[in-house]
Amino acid sequence: MMKLLLTDSGVRNASILAALVDLLGKPVAEATALCIPTAGYGGPYAEPGGPWRFISGQAPGPMTGLGWKSVGVLELTALPGIEKERWTSWVREADALLVNGGDALYLAHWMRESGLADLLPALPDTVYVGISAGSMALTPRVGERYLDWRPPTGDDTALGLVDFSLFPHLGGPGTTLADAEQWAAGLSGPAYATDAQTAVMVTDGRVEVVSEGHWKLFTPTPPGRNR
Repeated sequence: MMKLLLTDSGVRNASILAALVDLLGKPVAEATALCIPTAGYGGPYAEPGGPWRFISGQAPGPMTGLGWKSVGVLELTALPGIEKERWTSWVREADALLVNGGDALYLAHWMRESGLADLLPALPDTVYVGISAGSMALTPRVGERYLDWRPPTGDDTALGLVDFSLFPHLGGPGTTLADAEQWAAGLSGPAYATDAQTAVMVTDGRVEVVSEGHWKLFTPTPPGRNR
């Protein structure tokens, strides 16, 4: 399985940047990246400026603008029309995949449709860096709260490449700790609520929170026991 850096709002502080460099095994300036803007087109609040800001490095959370050796764009909705061997070679040659926020279920859908979801587990040396929905797409479920774009299945199931869910932007409007607790109560597995200064790092199945801000882990209550 690839190395994961599941950020809330991008590489916002020195601790998250240090984690990224550690996962890469070399400085950012020596690493190549592909950015995936797809999630920015999904959901009711999508607008074309969002993907542009992500790709161009103009978004508030640094991703493409970190000083990479090179950055390319991988738009998942285009991949079904491209020879598979061609685009998979681009992915395999990249040191990092930078995955935009937006709508997590729209992103998970196109990861499946494009074939990228099947490829990710076979990339042990690649670093996946998600931002918000780009991180949530790898989780088992996003919760009813995030069912803005409804997938063909009609439910809140994402890719399940990790065994925990994510509640991003903790502390913002409508994303208080109480909101996060209510969201987590509707899930059956562990869940992290994270703020802009926090990321969850996964390497070899080991989960570590990297934070200069606030976060909380919610764990499911065993049957027959009160919270």
